[in-house]
This record gives sequence, structure tokens and C-alpha cells, in this order.
Amino acid sequence: MGLGRYVVDAVVLEGRSPSELARTHQVSRSWIYELVARYRQGGYAALEPRSRRPRSCAHEVGPKAQALVLQMRRDLVRAGHDAGAQTIAHHLARRLKRVPSVTTIWRILSRHGLITPQPHKRPRSSFTRFEAQLPNELWQTDATHWTLGDGTTAEILNLIDDHSRFALAAVAFATVKAADVVQVFFAAASAHGLPAALLSDNGAVFSGRSRGGTVLLETELARLGIRCVHSTPYHPQTCGKVERFHQTVKRFLAKQPVPRSVAHLQLQLDGFRAYYNQRRPHRALAGRTPLVAFNARLKAKPPELPETVTDFRVRHDKVDSCGRVTLRYLSQLRHIYVGRAHKGERIRLLIAGANVRIVRDDGQLLRELTLDPSRRYFGARTPVHNVVRQVSSMS
Repeated sequence: MGLGRYVVDAVVLEGRSPSELARTHQVSRSWIYELVARYRQGGYAALEPRSRRPRSCAHEVGPKAQALVLQMRRDLVRAGHDAGAQTIAHHLARRLKRVPSVTTIWRILSRHGLITPQPHKRPRSSFTRFEAQLPNELWQTDATHWTLGDGTTAEILNLIDDHSRFALAAVAFATVKAADVVQVFFAAASAHGLPAALLSDNGAVFSGRSRGGTVLLETELARLGIRCVHSTPYHPQTCGKVERFHQTVKRFLAKQPVPRSVAHLQLQLDGFRAYYNQRRPHRALAGRTPLVAFNARLKAKPPELPETVTDFRVRHDKVDSCGRVTLRYLSQLRHIYVGRAHKGERIRLLIAGANVRIVRDDGQLLRELTLDPSRRYFGARTPVHNVVRQVSSMS
């Protein structure tokens, strides 16, 4: 028998004084009177402890806001985007005057069974985290695969900034070749500036170490004074940011219609990159978008960037019947001789200021020269750097 029932029996059945019971048991008289009143209304069952939860809460999230949280969660999951509590809070700021806290949103999702426990994950305190201090201090690049509607496999070349996670490029190819990597790199550099260093794995288009040589990307980076860094073999954690970006891209693509072609896949990647850079809050960036983080600080640059390099671009062309290609430099057309043996071949011109490299699609370097502003024709015997050598095999 509990103290409450004993006191009630003493008052109701024995007729004892509530004041006497209060002094004897060191309880308040008001509590005794309350128990007696509850007994007379509901019997002994009414003496059981009652919930102390308040009947109302001024800061409780209303049903309309909770429904909006759940709807936002469904929409983000359906679109293949991140749908965590922080992302939902970021998007709700545009639709609610008073946005629930991230913890409150997490509790709403958990209450509706939308949170999947992951006890196998390592605690964050065990991670050794690295991040570049400035934008363009370090870029990371890697390629991954995606299956098209006809069953063939396409490759996606991703390029991100280590500091801001800004997606510099996400380009689809049937097969990524060495010249494709250089082209994507130059396009990103033209839009966002040259990086101080580039990190990649040891893939055949990124590194020639396994074959005892260098690939086209490595020679271009060395020419521009950019430090080229490769991860330890069989250790993808070194390129962890771009590897994690692969996962984010694939989660998005899995929710889209199966692409019918490489061009269709590229349209999907372009839409994803715009959302990822400009609208998606990033947890590693304190809720900022990658675009905001990329533009928040001064950008790093190569420590040994030649002063003569004023622009860098990639041009696609074809060798004419006379074995020449034409390039506009300082508002004048320059005619460069490559060789009659290459007439009709598709080539790419890698231009960095006055320095020009002519490369075939298979990665063979046909000619390298520095343009003389006083000359318009560069024949086979022009006293410039003229090299014909195999830079890399495209595998």
C-alpha cells in the first residue's frame, strides 16, 4: 500500500485529522486534501500517479509545420537529394517564418520512422579530417561509371574543390581518355582559375607511374607549375571528398529516368551540379552551399605560374590537306605545320598563353611550340620546341 492510499484510508475510513497526518508523515495538508478529492471522484484508481506533461506548449511545432517537414522529406528523397534534418531546415527557411531547430526536425522524422539507425558507423571523433584552407588550393578528380538504358556503361569525370566541395565539373564520356581529362581541367580552370595542386588516384589517365612515364595531364600540370599529387594505391580514403561526391551523384541519378545516351546523362548531370552548387546546404560547410563557400575567400593559385600565361583553353580542330592547323593569337591567325602524314586527323590544341601543344585524341603529342608574335607561319623547321613523342597510351 502506498502512502497516498494509507492517508486516504486514515481520513475517510478512520476519520483522522488531515493536520495530524501531515505533521506525522511530514507532508503538506493540501496534498492530503487533493488525494481525498480525487478518491471521492474516481476511487482508488484515481490515486495512481498522473502524467506531468503540460496540457499545452507555447513552442510546440504545430501539425501544419510537421506535415511540411514530412512532405519536404518525401520530395527530397524522391528527387535523389540529401534529405537530412539540416537540409530540410535549410529549405524550410523559405516557406516558414519560424523554422524548427535541426534537433526538432530530426525528432519529427524519428517519430514517424524515417530515421534509419546506423550503429556500425565510426564516431566522428575517430576521424582524421583534412581540408584545404583556401579555394583552389587543392582540386580532387576521379572517374566513376554509370549504366545507360541500352546496357552500355558510361564514365563520369568529376572534379571538385577540396576546400568548398564546389563541383567544378561533372562530365559524361563513353570512355574517359587522357585528352578528355585535360580538356575538362582547362575548362574548369578557365571558369574558376588555376589550382595550386591537383589530387587524383593512380588511374591510367591520371598517372603514368605504373608504366614508368608520365601522362598528358601530368605534363600539362608541370608546365603550369601546378603540383600533381596521387593517392596511395588501394587507399581511396585519400581522395575521400571526390569519392563521397560520386555517392551523392549516383544517389541522384538513381531517382532519375534511365539515360538513353551519354548526352542524356550529361543533361541530368548539369541539372544536378546546378542544384548541388547553388541550393544544397552542405553539412561540412556549416550549412552553406558550395558556391557560397567557394566565393567566401581569396583563391589560391599555382606558386610557379608563368607570368606569360594569360589564358588557357582547349580547341578542337582538324589538320588540313596541307598538314597545318590554324589558331588565332593576339588577334591574328597563326598557321602551324603539323605534318602531311596527319592530314584529316582530329586534334586538340592545348593553349596556355603563347605556349601551344597539339595532341591527337589518342593522347599522342604531335607538336609543342611557343608562338612568336612577329610570325604568322610556323613551318616544320621553325626554331621552336617541336616534339613528336608518345605521352600516354589511352587505356
